[in-house]
Amino acid sequence: MLASEPMHAPAVDLAREYDVSAFVPAFASTLSSWTERSRALRDGPNRLPGHYNLPYGPGEAEQLDLFCAAPATHNAPLLVFLHGGFWRRLHKDDFAWVAPAYVQRGVSVAVVNYGLAPATTLETIVDQTRRAIAWLYSQADTYGIDRRRMVVSGHSAGGHLTCMAIATDWPALDAALPARLLAGGIALSPLADLAPLAQVPVLHNDLHFTPERIATLSPIHQMPVANTPLIGAVGGQESSEFKRQLALLADAWSDGWRGAVDMPADDHLSLCEAFAQPQSPLFEASLELIDVCRA
Repeated sequence: MLASEPMHAPAVDLAREYDVSAFVPAFASTLSSWTERSRALRDGPNRLPGHYNLPYGPGEAEQLDLFCAAPATHNAPLLVFLHGGFWRRLHKDDFAWVAPAYVQRGVSVAVVNYGLAPATTLETIVDQTRRAIAWLYSQADTYGIDRRRMVVSGHSAGGHLTCMAIATDWPALDAALPARLLAGGIALSPLADLAPLAQVPVLHNDLHFTPERIATLSPIHQMPVANTPLIGAVGGQESSEFKRQLALLADAWSDGWRGAVDMPADDHLSLCEAFAQPQSPLFEASLELIDVCRA
């Protein structure tokens, strides 16, 4: 290189940055363990009491599991959990293990399922998320939910859906819904800017990230409702792109941002596990948000 030539930073390998398995040595075994733990809670001899496969919409995938912390006569806060998988894989049946620690602390938990790409478009997945949350709001009295304390959470692609839910104009969907239907949000390794994903062929081939989709479905280009309080987290062992995504969200949604939980030892998957582990900083911060949130 000639001395007069400018130096440029090396291009980021986005395909690798968003390949979670490249940063999680036990990737496959961890996902398998999630399925097995959930199966034991759903179908084993120590079955977790819950309302399984509740339909929230007409589609085959539009079901959720609801684990109630208290009898229907008592209003408990509700944590809605949206799973990750780049909108292309995984299922609510893999995530029953998220619920027990919260239920034991007096928080009801809804684990939501949604259709997967490429059969289901990203617009439809966002609509399904909204439909599930609106259904839970409408059924609050039936299941002993305090509709003033509904907090949405999600991991990775579920973190994206969490933010899209917070940015929803609820009265535009149903005049009976309040503008601030959700009391708070918890975004774990969220995908807040879809633009770089368009450069990852394995994702773009299934999700077709057009400029219009990037503009209308990227949380950083949306406005959260009424400064809804939001916390986030990203694992210290995650790729630089996931860390950048959380920073972008914190900057774009600064009015409602309540801070990131420092999780330096965690990777993309162990961060999700920490979310449901008593005594972890992320679990305790999530409980604190749920406790103080009021619509």
